Amino acid sequence: MCDILEDALKTYPCEKRRMFGTPAYFVNNNMFAGAWQDVIILRLSSEDRDAIRKASDEVVAFEPMEGRPMKEYMALPEPFASDRHEFMKWVERSYNYARSLPPKIKGEKKNHRPAKGPRQSG
Repeated sequence: MCDILEDALKTYPCEKRRMFGTPAYFVNNNMFAGAWQDVIILRLSSEDRDAIRKASDEVVAFEPMEGRPMKEYMALPEPFASDRHEFMKWVERSYNYARSLPPKIKGEKKNHRPAKGPRQSG
């Protein structure tokens, strides 16, 4: 899967990094594509996530841990990439969507949980 994705992105101006021990691709410090186990993951808009689900019942939300999907990411099995034209259409949409997002400042981390303040008595 890594080779398929690397070949698809060779002409894209993006940064390649490692995530989950495999290649991940970023534009403006926003991840838009990667490989994980036996799937390719693409970050897509809400409309595109709905459309890709309709295009193939094999495409599902990306869950690196069961029950914990990564928001906006879809997992595409290898057979999906066999239709090069269709696959590249979704890669392009993923790239354009991530490029449209505000640039992420390197080192910026999301605070997923509210900070716990001191307990109030009384």
